[in-house]
Amino acid sequence: MNNTITSSSGQVANVTVRRSECSDAEAIENLLSPEALELFGPINVLQLLEKANLAVTLASEEGDVMAHASFFDHPVTSLVDPPHWESFFCKHLKADALTVCPWNTLFLHLFVSQTAFSAASFQHIMRCLQCNHTDGGLCIWFLGLQWELHASFLISTNTSMLLYNPSIVSRVKSGNVCVRVEDHDDVMHIVAQQTKILSVLQRPYFLSELIEAQDKNNHAAVCECDGTITGFISVTAEVDVRRLQEHFDLKHFGGLCKAKQDADDTDDSESDADPHPHEAEKPPQEPQPEPQQEPLEEPESEGQQECQVLKQQVIITVDSIIMKTNLTLSLVTVHQDLDFCIITVPTMSLDFPLLQNFLRVPPASSTCRRCACRSVNVRPALESDRDGLADLVRRVRRGRVALLRDLDLLFDNQADAVGTRAHVDGGLTLTRARRPDACLLTQAECPLQAFVADVDGALAGMLIIRDEMDMEYIRARYNIENFIYFSHHGAQEHAQLRHFVLRRCFQHFSRHLFKEALRLARKSSLYHRVYPLGSGREDGCVDHLDFVLDCAVPVRPRRQIIYPLKELGPNAPARSITEEQAPFALNLISRKLTMEPKVTVNARIVLVGASDTGLSFLEVLCFCPHLRFNNLTLISTNGFPADYGPAGIKFLSTSHAYNSREMAQLPLRSCVAEVAAKMVAINRKSKHVVVSSGAKIPYDYLVLCTGLQYQVPCPTQVDQEQPETNEPRKEASFPPRYTGTVPSNFFTLNDPHDCNTARDWLLENFVRKKDNAVVYGNGLDVFTTVEMLLRIGVRGSCIHLVLTPPLRPRGLYFSDAGVESAVMAAMTKAQVHIHHDCLLMQMNNGEHPDPLTSVSFSTGSEALHLPCGVSVFINLSSRGVDYDAFGSINSSFLVFDGRLVIDGAFRTNDAAIWGAGPLTKFSRSYYSDEWSHANFNSKEVGQELATMLLRHFDPTLEAHCEMPSAADRLVPIYKRPKIKGAKLPGRLNYLCVTKPVASRPRGPSVGRRIATGRPESGDYFCLHLDRNQVVETITCLSLKPLPVHNLMCLYGKHQQLLGQLLVRLQLRQIHDLYSFFRQSWCLAIFHDRFSDFEEELLQGDAEVRHLQGAAPRDLMKNPSSRAPLRINAAKYLSFNRNLLPMFTCPDDL
Repeated sequence: MNNTITSSSGQVANVTVRRSECSDAEAIENLLSPEALELFGPINVLQLLEKANLAVTLASEEGDVMAHASFFDHPVTSLVDPPHWESFFCKHLKADALTVCPWNTLFLHLFVSQTAFSAASFQHIMRCLQCNHTDGGLCIWFLGLQWELHASFLISTNTSMLLYNPSIVSRVKSGNVCVRVEDHDDVMHIVAQQTKILSVLQRPYFLSELIEAQDKNNHAAVCECDGTITGFISVTAEVDVRRLQEHFDLKHFGGLCKAKQDADDTDDSESDADPHPHEAEKPPQEPQPEPQQEPLEEPESEGQQECQVLKQQVIITVDSIIMKTNLTLSLVTVHQDLDFCIITVPTMSLDFPLLQNFLRVPPASSTCRRCACRSVNVRPALESDRDGLADLVRRVRRGRVALLRDLDLLFDNQADAVGTRAHVDGGLTLTRARRPDACLLTQAECPLQAFVADVDGALAGMLIIRDEMDMEYIRARYNIENFIYFSHHGAQEHAQLRHFVLRRCFQHFSRHLFKEALRLARKSSLYHRVYPLGSGREDGCVDHLDFVLDCAVPVRPRRQIIYPLKELGPNAPARSITEEQAPFALNLISRKLTMEPKVTVNARIVLVGASDTGLSFLEVLCFCPHLRFNNLTLISTNGFPADYGPAGIKFLSTSHAYNSREMAQLPLRSCVAEVAAKMVAINRKSKHVVVSSGAKIPYDYLVLCTGLQYQVPCPTQVDQEQPETNEPRKEASFPPRYTGTVPSNFFTLNDPHDCNTARDWLLENFVRKKDNAVVYGNGLDVFTTVEMLLRIGVRGSCIHLVLTPPLRPRGLYFSDAGVESAVMAAMTKAQVHIHHDCLLMQMNNGEHPDPLTSVSFSTGSEALHLPCGVSVFINLSSRGVDYDAFGSINSSFLVFDGRLVIDGAFRTNDAAIWGAGPLTKFSRSYYSDEWSHANFNSKEVGQELATMLLRHFDPTLEAHCEMPSAADRLVPIYKRPKIKGAKLPGRLNYLCVTKPVASRPRGPSVGRRIATGRPESGDYFCLHLDRNQVVETITCLSLKPLPVHNLMCLYGKHQQLLGQLLVRLQLRQIHDLYSFFRQSWCLAIFHDRFSDFEEELLQGDAEVRHLQGAAPRDLMKNPSSRAPLRINAAKYLSFNRNLLPMFTCPDDL
């Protein structure tokens, strides 16, 4: 929010109001004056910023902090205990003087500013605060440190103030009063600024039509501020309810229907009472003295009439958001006889704060009349709530038993079962568990606390939390310090969300429920774990999960150091950090996040293909902390890659982009809709994708990341009587499609699901036989498949490895000749039959191929026949674009030139369809056919794709604009390495990390090769340094498991950083690179935050060089230049002490 303020002397300054950051702490401390310290007391600014519900900074154009204000949901703790401030106010403040409740009250804990701009800054911050409080009526209190109470009125010897909404002028045109004609041009000016947002308003004279259509069912209003119209709203009571019922899931709102008339609603309706009551009321045959809960099931529509609905459309400027609630309520007041107010939003519309007052209804089944009220009381759960809470969750399936069991533990007053004690605030805390099954849910001595949301005496929701006992593990495994300063939070201030239930019609109270629970429980951070389905973990009851995701931020998992625990001994990290737990995705809710709503993105983004590129793309979108994507969809043949056991990994090589554990730590299944099917058609006109099941998936943005797949090879059908010659023979770049019958014992492996299917078939039908197994193809996967066959018990003499002509020059299947020799020798030792330069010629001698019993191959000399005894054929050849994907692309007239053609910004010839990964190639206009996404790290490509798409939705990024013509002609180059890993014959573990190179290298690489061990002995380690002595290639072949994550960190590091590698080699101090990189000094380099530390050092080095004009080598010789380096290194080791305890920090000396 940009604006200007005026100082007491008349000086005008352009300012920006933003949320405070921890980096503002030093500037805020500089603004602290003696008067502020006297008024607010001793202040720890950094801790204040960390714990405040809302911290606001007023910054100048240059970025300097001009003013700051911090607000909490409770008074200062020196005056009253935070959970008890309501009773404090009720005791000392007249109830009829002012209504104060946690829902609408904040307390000012600090305000500082430049002296000249003090008053103006304060007013501007207050206006901005009111702007962002979506429900209006916000009360801001400040209680001084010294005050007295007389006759129930608050009297402060320093300052006591009540702040309220600034005056706003609203003109409401209702009844027979039409919008004034002179307003038309002013409103049209606002409409012109937001045409892209409200794209449904495409008629040039729509506003004139609205003005002429005003009657008793159609009303409009405008906002005026200082005589200027800043907003416009139009509502109509003419709504097609039937159409809404067809397209949206309105079951929680009774389908926008209600009973015709209830006896309690009117005086003369007894004879016409409907047997089906309103959704919010209990059936009459079950009378209860206590308030009853609304049923969660969809009510019957028979005997019901449509509710009266008010529909609105809004056009409002950013600066007038402050008026939106008053404007909306004014028009709703005109239609007091109506039941609902709805607003339809195009999927491509940007989010605006008014939507925070509405409930999002999912496409195709909220609300009872109680949900429209604004009185929500969050309080500790009482034993008398037990029946109401059981009724609240009776329709919940997953976790209901666990929730009720926890409630029994909380409410059991028998001393021999569970001892409880009452909190000062009336809550119940589990202190001792004697029942044998208590440990199943509560970790025995772990405290539980329960809170309920009370709406007009009825229970609308509940939440149960417990102390988080694994904070060291979470801190080490997840990047929670991206959101909180861990050292400023006590161990007792972290809690885990165990259960959460809230009726859908009260979704907009979710943040308030979490905020109050944190205050009442004296917690600052709340964590929610999401375990993958089928993990064996008994999850808590969370209904609805999307409510939690709307309020929480997803926390990224951290890359872990693989520690040599035996070598480290007592210097190793704590066991609570190194011991593995079941993987889970983590979400965080902190005090400040409860007042930081997310930007909702309703655009329908459909991704086709669960490749590394596609998963990386989804990962970036799901981990955006300030964005909430409501319509992400993945279309993949087998859905998300699942944990199919070791077979799904060992049959094929891996890029080490995602494993089953890493997938479980991502929130993809919670945020992305999964469609397990294949794309068979794209309708660009209607913007939908047709899948193999016949369903149509609509999209606003379609992203194609299908990658490349092995295809069933089409036999060449060469005449066997004619000898073959070694003419240009290789696999065709675009082989013909095989349209015949695929044999039942013919397997093409493309993903873990295919591998698991093949493994199960082999164990059941093949392993005990002595028939032949043919592995056909070219590349790393054929060797991993042979190793997998040997591991499951297939004899080496029964395996025929049929290799197609190699793609690499010099006839190599591996980039390192020594590795290839060792692998071939291992297969020979295992008696595996190896056939080179073969192409499939015939199956079953041209007869019906199912089941497959014999195959023939053409070679460079004579045909190869395997006439009988073929029981299984594993195909890993003909890798290319899937035929269905090609058909969809080609039939929709997207440009396809062997691959899907894109530009440097991932765009196809359709602005709504994007592509990335090996499926694509750059347009020929770039004149760089040797470069494509296949040459780069797929995970990095997916991240760049997401970054490019986020420019359309993320308000914190620069608006998307067309790239300049000069830049548009350049192929983007990515920096991360290509990674391949595999289990090779001979039980060898293989890792190859290489620099991205063009498909047609222009010359031999220069640099230096460093190698220890031999491939044949299983201890081979080779590094290749470029001309700048930077590691650009890593090749490992070992009989022992490889610390892959550690070794990948060596890429891109200078040899001096790696312990003066070349010097040590010259001194013959390195005999084994594996042992060398297991030394404790290397662990700091393997830390996931070391790259950030490097960037910080490089930035500081550049500044020093700019000031002193010295070369880097001269700076290192200067003691004064080395001092900052040592200080930064000490800070790095100290801050990451939990993971690097083997280093001595200055604090230890």
